[in-house]
Formats: sequence, structure tokens, C-alpha cells
Amino acid sequence: MKIIVAGTGFVGLTHAAVCSEYGHEVYAYDIDEKRLAAYRSAEREQIEQYVNEPGLAAIIAENLNRYLFFCHERELEDIIEGTDAIFMCTATPPNANGSSNLSYYMNAAHFLSKLLAKRKDTRRVVLVNKSTVPIGTARQLENVLKEYNVPNAGVASNPEFLPEGDAVEKSRRPDRVVVGADTEEDFRIMRRIYSQFVNHVRIRYIETTPETAEAIKYVANTLLLTYVSFWNGVGARLGETFDNVRMEDLKRGVTADNRISTWGSYVSNGAGGSCFGKDIQSLIYQLKTAGQTTDLLQSVYDINEYQKTYLIDRAVKEAKVNFNHKTVALLGLAFKQRTNDMRDASSLQVVETLLGRGVKEIRAYDPLAVHEARRFFNPEHNHLFEKITYHDSVKEALAGSDMVFISTDWEEFRGLSRTIEQTVQPPYLVIDGRRMIPDYKELTERGYSYMAVGSSYLAPKP
Repeated sequence: MKIIVAGTGFVGLTHAAVCSEYGHEVYAYDIDEKRLAAYRSAEREQIEQYVNEPGLAAIIAENLNRYLFFCHERELEDIIEGTDAIFMCTATPPNANGSSNLSYYMNAAHFLSKLLAKRKDTRRVVLVNKSTVPIGTARQLENVLKEYNVPNAGVASNPEFLPEGDAVEKSRRPDRVVVGADTEEDFRIMRRIYSQFVNHVRIRYIETTPETAEAIKYVANTLLLTYVSFWNGVGARLGETFDNVRMEDLKRGVTADNRISTWGSYVSNGAGGSCFGKDIQSLIYQLKTAGQTTDLLQSVYDINEYQKTYLIDRAVKEAKVNFNHKTVALLGLAFKQRTNDMRDASSLQVVETLLGRGVKEIRAYDPLAVHEARRFFNPEHNHLFEKITYHDSVKEALAGSDMVFISTDWEEFRGLSRTIEQTVQPPYLVIDGRRMIPDYKELTERGYSYMAVGSSYLAPKP
């Protein structure tokens, strides 16, 4: 099949690469020349400046200029001839009111419709929404195609379910493939694209209406965030409130029931990333606009946002910490391990809150996200970001600090007790937003203070 992918961010690049791996002829286009040059270089370091996913750079290098091609939108006029499907993978960031910003999407829809209207080869082509878009967007796309009198074109919804850090594996072996379309002709095209998944013994291939497919993505992400907020809002609070409630045992005991998911049963300083917060806000907006109540969804969102910085408030209240003129080591900048993505990361609010409380310095370390952090925390936008320094290791970040805040669940942060003891001396506060230090009691016996999600504050042993 000949496929065009509109947009080469996290979703578009992963989808284009894996489709090329299955032998489709894929043209991924963008308007960012530097991004395209990085992908065309086939150099891992260049590619991972934009999208850092395990295994993705290797697929690009293997298939570049064989099955996978990168092009600027101005090159598409000839490429679009003979195309079977166009996947819409543009950004859909949230507006201030929670609605989805579809400006990038609609610009691409109009641009592609103009080209499709002029093509000589009028074989059936299906435009497929891969990005997460509000329910009813497929109909908007249909109307744009009609506006330009595009012949023999259909629309489909095919939402992505890609966890960052594991996107390549989940593209190769998804839990399910959801396709929403109106005609058998469009379903047939999609079946040819996903032929390796149709009738698979393990992967569920689901065909439905475009609106249902759009809704499946929102409900799935919102339910996942609900699990996270439930455990943070209930499980963690029990462990923080009642002595001798062991968080890990609570989790094991509750999820021993096969009806209860183990996913999300960890507790943390909040979930981030490009999907959860954006999607639940969009769903709240869509339902409110339709006159429905959204109390449950709003609570889920509010709990997650509160979770991102509440440990700082706890430190002030319970450990009597005065952050003014203190030096804080911040371990972890990405929203989760195995990615450099900082979109909606807890670290963003942690940094903002610490700077607002007058810290002298934030000594930051992350294995992958420092480049992204320099973009988010640009001193040209806010002079307070000059207080952030970046370091090449945990030890270097800890050196000279008064306390540490663990914000991301990188495996190298697990069991940091010995590193802390070798680098800094008590009095010293460990704020563990990811419960990464299982032997925290030994730390307190050696004079360190410890505070974690799901546990009461532990002062040093006298």
C-alpha cells in the first residue's frame, strides 16, 4: 500500500516507521525542515532529539529510502498520486478552556484536500484520523473533502494507543486495533494496511463507526487516569494518614482480586505526558458543551494535578521545611522513564513551585530529558530559570544540595540510599515522589529525613 503520514511527531514518526517495516511505501511529511533533516540523516542522536523511543531510530535507518521517505509538504503534489491512505498525525494541543486545538489538523485537512482534488489517479483514498480528536471530527474532515469536491475519498478513525517508551513494541504487537468507517470499501483498505492484525489470535481487530472509535480513545485514557487518581487519592492518603498501613501490601491485597486491575495501583506524584491530562480535559469540555455533568471526570483531573506538587506542601507542614535560599536536587525531568518527553510532566510544576518558594538553586538530572528541559526552562522566558543547573549524574546533582526530590521513575533512581549517604550528610530531606527507595527506614536510622507518596513523614532516629 502507498501511505502518506501527515506529521512526524511521536505518533506520526512511530506509525510511519512501523508501517514501512511491514513493507508499505510510506511518505511522512512535515513543515519543519530541521526535523526532516534529522530523520533523513538516519543518525540515532539526530532522530532522538525529536522523538526518543527505544528501537525507533533503528527502524528508520533500516527502511530509509527503501520503504520509508521523508518529505516537506511542498513535495507532496506528485507523491499524492496513487496514494491509498493518508494518516492524520498532527498535534492537537489543549486550549485554555480544555477544548482541543484543531488548527494544525484543519490546516493539514485543507492542504491535503486541495491536492487530492487535483490528482489524476482517482482510485479510492481514505483519510484516517490517527491523532486523538474530538468526537465528530471525522465528519468535519468529510465536510472539508466535500468542500473541495475531492473524488472517491473516504474517512476513517483509527486512534493510537501508544505508551511512550514502549511505542515501537505496541505498534508491532498492539492489544487492539480500532477502525471506525462508514463503507465496506474503506474498511477493506484499512484491512489491507493492517493485514497482519486482522483475524489475529491475540490482537483484537475492532470495526465500528467513526464516532465510536473516537470515543474509545477518550474513554480508555480517562479510565487509566481514573485508576491513577483513585490510588493517589485513596490508597496514598490511607498510607499517609494511618500508622502501619503498608502501601505495597495494600496494593497487593486489593489487586489480588482478578476483577481489579493492577495497572495504576502504584502511587506517585501524578501522571503526565501528552495524553492523559489533555484527553480528560477535552472529554470534560465535550460533555459540558452537550449539557452533561462531569463531576467524576473533574475530580479525577483535579486529584492528579494536586498530586504533582502536594509533597512540597507536606514538607512545609510536616517536616517544617523552609525552601527559601535552599538548594534542591531534582532527579527526573521526563514525565516517566524511557522517554525524553516533558509534556505535562510533574517536574514542570515542581520547578515552578520551588522557584516560587524562593529556592537558591535547582540541581537537575535526567538521563534523557535535559535537552528538552532547556527548552521548557528557557531563562529568556523567565529569569528565574537561571537558578536551574543541569548535571551528568545523580551524584553530581546531589552534591551540595539540602534535599532531593525524586520526580521520575527511572530505574537508576531505585535504591539510592547508599548514593545519598556517600554524597550528602544529614540533616537532609529525601522527598520521594515515586517510592523509589524501599530501604527508607535505614536512611532515617542514619539521620536522614524521608517523605514519600503513600507514607507518613519519617524524621531521623534520635
